[in-house]
Amino acid sequence: MITRRDFLKRIAGGVTACAGGALVPRIVLAGAASKGLPELPAAVLEALPGKQALIKRSYRPPNFETPVTYFNTQFTPNDAFFVRYHLANIPEVNVQDWKLRIGGESVEKPLEFTLEQLKSRFEAVEIAAVCQCAGNRRGMVRPQVPGIQWGHGAMGNARWKGVRLKDVLNRAGLKKGVLEVVFNAADSGMVAQTPDFAKSLPLAKALDENTLIAFEMNGEPLPHWNGFPARLVVPGWTATYWVKHLTSIDAIAKPFEGYWVKTAYRLPKEAFPMQERFLSQENQMNTPITEMMVNSLITNIESGQRFRLSQSIDLKGIAWDGGYGIQQVEVSIDEGKSWREAVIGNDHGRFSWRQWHFRFKPHKKGSYRLMVKATNRSGVTQPLQLIQNPAGYHHNLVQTIDLQVI
Repeated sequence: MITRRDFLKRIAGGVTACAGGALVPRIVLAGAASKGLPELPAAVLEALPGKQALIKRSYRPPNFETPVTYFNTQFTPNDAFFVRYHLANIPEVNVQDWKLRIGGESVEKPLEFTLEQLKSRFEAVEIAAVCQCAGNRRGMVRPQVPGIQWGHGAMGNARWKGVRLKDVLNRAGLKKGVLEVVFNAADSGMVAQTPDFAKSLPLAKALDENTLIAFEMNGEPLPHWNGFPARLVVPGWTATYWVKHLTSIDAIAKPFEGYWVKTAYRLPKEAFPMQERFLSQENQMNTPITEMMVNSLITNIESGQRFRLSQSIDLKGIAWDGGYGIQQVEVSIDEGKSWREAVIGNDHGRFSWRQWHFRFKPHKKGSYRLMVKATNRSGVTQPLQLIQNPAGYHHNLVQTIDLQVI
């Protein structure tokens, strides 16, 4: 059987393995097969060990996105959940040897916990939340910007179970003057000069009752590629803060100087309507990315699809935001001249996406340009013009697809 270590050696040479260990060829997607990605070039489906075939965006580090068809369910299956890494050296963590260290200059009593101790000594909490890469849909930005050229699938919705970060920090005791909490991961670069992947949160977000140290995903232990044995879950904020393979948590009294906070994942100030800001890391020019923007996606129909005049067209999709909750989803069948409200599905909590559906019957043959937009409970609506920024973050432009009625 092919181990993950063997896989990581092989991916550099373009060979991949399926979950059962057999080698599988690359599958090129084009046209109808690339559902949900009409704006992107042909993609390649490949399977990481333990995963379904996903859309490969890079081999090393492994970055694989979820095909949009999986988003027709309320919760994204673990074996189809997207994979995102910045660093290529990803260790297989032995849970028997793993311990989570709690420390830092602003902690009263440094502590260590095994996975079983986390589970037995703290109250277990489960929350439904969207985990979305900040660069989701970057591949659709024109002109093209640097970075992984993601389509729609660098995200997923899951039920995350773990313990509240604030309970763990309170057990260690926090000194006065704590400003940020820093999280380190087990993955590392292939050369010593690569910046370690560590992130920080402002104290208020770290102490939010919804911020978790999670060890389960959709009722099962975290998959290796999604952070086993424990990861940070920061509902409402982009996935850059959802540190996988946690090894240490440190409370500090000054702004964290790490590359992935100080330099990477930053936006021009005032570019987006962010309500939750990371003030200790802001400067005159830019600010750290924080919460996700309101967004929506059609999940069952792709651009270019053909329908007969006699049949009704059923649109299905999802809508989500940074935790304020989806107020409404609207659909236009006339290029935005008029909008009609879609029916929104069950509410699984303000951090989960909401499914929606909309049915209409075309009144004549020809081309139809469909548009969909979501509005959250804060009154923020998806934009009709893309908000440009150097790294292509927060792509939440109103989606448009073209259909033919014959």
